[in-house]
Amino acid sequence: MANVLDVAQYVYDYYLEMAKEKIDELKLHKLLYFCQREKLALMNETLFDEPMEGWIHGPVSVETRNHFNKDKGIDLSTAPLSEEDKYIIRNVLIQYGDIASWQLRNMSHKEISWKNSRKGLRSDERGDKELSIEDIRKDAEKVRPYDSLWDMYYDEFDDIGD
Repeated sequence: MANVLDVAQYVYDYYLEMAKEKIDELKLHKLLYFCQREKLALMNETLFDEPMEGWIHGPVSVETRNHFNKDKGIDLSTAPLSEEDKYIIRNVLIQYGDIASWQLRNMSHKEISWKNSRKGLRSDERGDKELSIEDIRKDAEKVRPYDSLWDMYYDEFDDIGD
């Protein structure tokens, strides 16, 4: 299993290659959340074990936030990811990478995991409650996973050969 910093660096690097611009921190955190959710949807396992917290503007990886450098990504040496994890992350970035940061923020506010982490807080109040993996699993149930190699959603593979 990957470490969240390894995933964050890969997201940073792949986004730079794909979009030809550096990713902003808000977008990075939302894409990390969507990568975690996608891995749960596809494989029923987490991409990384480090928690995400329900902050005002959506899910945040505190560990990533503490090490993020807008010019370099994660300013540490990171370990390589498995090919399977890279593939899932690339699919998420292809599907969500063109969406504006604030729109991703708004999308994350519809997630059960974020809503539950914010219970009892005002909308402008800081929060530090962790998003439950079980809640992210519930969010993953509504995901329609995308395969960028085939430019199809996974459920469309069932139609092939009919």
